[in-house]
Amino acid sequence: MLGDTTSGDRTAGRALILVENLSVPFDRRVWQECTTLRDAGWTVDVICPRGSKRDTEAEAEIDGVRIHRYPLRAATGGPAGYLREYGSALWHTFRLARKVGPVDVVHACNPPDLLFLPALWLKQRGARFVFDQHDLVPELYLSRFGRGKDLLYRGVCALERLTYRAADVVLATNESYRDVAVRRGGRRPADVFVVRSAPDTERFRPVPPEPELKRGKPHLLCYLGVMGPQDGVDYALRSLAKLREEFGRTDWHAVFVGAGDTFDAMVELSRRLGLAEQVQFTGRIPDADLVRYLSTADVCLSPDPLNPLNDVSTMNKVLEYMVMGRPMVSFDLKEARVSAGDAAVYAPANDETEFAKLIALLLDDPEKRAQMGKTGQERIGGPLSWRNSQRSLLAAYTAACRDHTPVSRTTRTGQRGSSTIER
Repeated sequence: MLGDTTSGDRTAGRALILVENLSVPFDRRVWQECTTLRDAGWTVDVICPRGSKRDTEAEAEIDGVRIHRYPLRAATGGPAGYLREYGSALWHTFRLARKVGPVDVVHACNPPDLLFLPALWLKQRGARFVFDQHDLVPELYLSRFGRGKDLLYRGVCALERLTYRAADVVLATNESYRDVAVRRGGRRPADVFVVRSAPDTERFRPVPPEPELKRGKPHLLCYLGVMGPQDGVDYALRSLAKLREEFGRTDWHAVFVGAGDTFDAMVELSRRLGLAEQVQFTGRIPDADLVRYLSTADVCLSPDPLNPLNDVSTMNKVLEYMVMGRPMVSFDLKEARVSAGDAAVYAPANDETEFAKLIALLLDDPEKRAQMGKTGQERIGGPLSWRNSQRSLLAAYTAACRDHTPVSRTTRTGQRGSSTIER
């Protein structure tokens, strides 16, 4: 039966994964899903935007996964900018989906909650629709703009409802998202599968620490991740200013790895807080350099503030700190506790003084840091392992394709990409 991928069937079917938010394979969750499906016998195509510094080719075949990329300029200038971005992305997605041809499963990853439109078009041609909900877009809107009753908010809520309604099954990144799909989306519990994100253990492996990365200080603090309005880098910087001024601690150097919409603003905030000599911003860096910094770090920072999105979201940075055996300081968020458990210490939500105090306590307690790091690695190797998510992903595909006629096998006329409806 199509979709019964647990038995090693090498002709399971053809899947098309749609992504708008990141390029692939830079989007690590999507890439892990691609390779899991490939190993289970699926032929996998991906449609996504091109990256600016990597993933720049229009077409690529990587490890048996065919990737079709389109040019996309990120939104600027408010709602009109998002309309231009999303309109362009939808046009290119439809164009490239026609090129790919018939598929058995269309697997759409949000944000935005607009990819149900090409998914519906493919459903009319026999595909099943798997909705991979990476973000709760209404909560994302509230967290960024704080307006809960305006027209745009009502619009994103309506798009989410339409996406839930169109999907055959839903993939949720954690139990909180699953609850939203059932409660707000009206989905049957049996049709919602938790596929947690998990770090790539091949990519994240500790190496010997390099004391020179501490810039002559006894301790290194590290932040890894996106720098957007809801990511809390400003909270981290203000906490570091308090660490120095209120707790008298100057025995640390901090490195912030990553980029995003607020990168320049955060560099300027660091300067205004008088932290320019102790805080380093690297931007995005190669994996090898990232591993060097994390292997040297004494304490890692997860400063995501409490808001409607962050409280129920799983942060990749938390999982990546854990796989590297790093202790962390976090604000007290529901899903942060689910992921990190005792691998983190938790400051009251958005309390920068307590965040700074916990950093100081960990810097003074190397034994506690070591135990927390060990706990994190054990959790990643056990309940949070990607192996568990692989099983759930394949079960979701089995459920979506139950009693499904294999469109890709009955309509394809030759090699991959050659079909009766192409162009």
